[in-house]
Amino acid sequence: MDFSIASILLVDGLTNGAIYALLGLATVLVFAVTRVIFIPQGEFVTYGALTLAILQTGKVPGTIWLLMLLAGLAALAEAWQTWKRYRLAGTALLAGLKVLVAPVVVSLVTLWAAPQQFSLLVQALLSVCIVTCFGPLVYRLAYQSLADASSLVLLIVSVGVHFALTGLGLLFFGAEGFRNPPFWDARFSLGAVNLSGQAVIIALASMALIVMLWLFFERTLYGKALRATAVNRLGARLMGISSQTAGQLTLAMAALIGALSGLLIGPTTTVFYDSGFLIGLKGFVAAVIGGLASYPGAAIGALAVGIIEAFGSFWASAFKEVIVFTLILPVLLWRSLKGGHSDEEH
Repeated sequence: MDFSIASILLVDGLTNGAIYALLGLATVLVFAVTRVIFIPQGEFVTYGALTLAILQTGKVPGTIWLLMLLAGLAALAEAWQTWKRYRLAGTALLAGLKVLVAPVVVSLVTLWAAPQQFSLLVQALLSVCIVTCFGPLVYRLAYQSLADASSLVLLIVSVGVHFALTGLGLLFFGAEGFRNPPFWDARFSLGAVNLSGQAVIIALASMALIVMLWLFFERTLYGKALRATAVNRLGARLMGISSQTAGQLTLAMAALIGALSGLLIGPTTTVFYDSGFLIGLKGFVAAVIGGLASYPGAAIGALAVGIIEAFGSFWASAFKEVIVFTLILPVLLWRSLKGGHSDEEH
């Protein structure tokens, strides 16, 4: 291996690492606020990329029908819970309608816009809006009633949600893979390295999103409320912060990050209905390196995962996944020896 090959692999690793960093940050965010190890994070990536691919063909993406189905179920669940609490039909109906507003608006706009063949940026924006709406609905249907359950129960639920979303992805997208057009079709020569415009977009978008997340948590009231929930759920409840609202907002942010990651990675690789699992799992490895608590640690771990994956694919392409996922073993061993053992918090 000479310097030119090493430079190419390094750029490729950093590009993939930027995507893994976003997924790692989303995993840390969801776990910190809800205690959920959110395995389906990769499905949001797949749904974002495939929704844009279907819009590119001028057809209505299947995610619209899935979104309406989940919205209807969530509205019924919310209306029934409100009815049991207040015994007022009008209040229950209003609660159900509130759940339906955003998904219905997004769906109607997409039904109108899909055949119009708008520009790539407009279709990308629609894709992000569609997938983001999935976050609160998934939390409402799968996690909200189990918010106080143990971490093991929440993990089992996450596995079930992952398999459900993967199967639904096969139903609505089919087994065929898609590759999206790049957002910036340019080439830059840096010595022996050819840098694509899409790689620049990935780096800039990742850095911008990380900065926006930092500003959100440091400068906004909702961000500080999520931080308070992450530090002490009971204390946040006593201060009037709704854990249900915090959970739904957190899953919406995770879905937003996943959708953007799908749009960024779509032009660099062919995405299938089940591609999200491996992509999300690498983000999870980055989150574990950060201890499922440190955002900078997860970002650094993600860049390390991307670089090791790139060089591993050069030296032993058949074992690159094994090399990446083996990273988690020494990290877990080190954290276990360093942190000791404690009973699960009740």
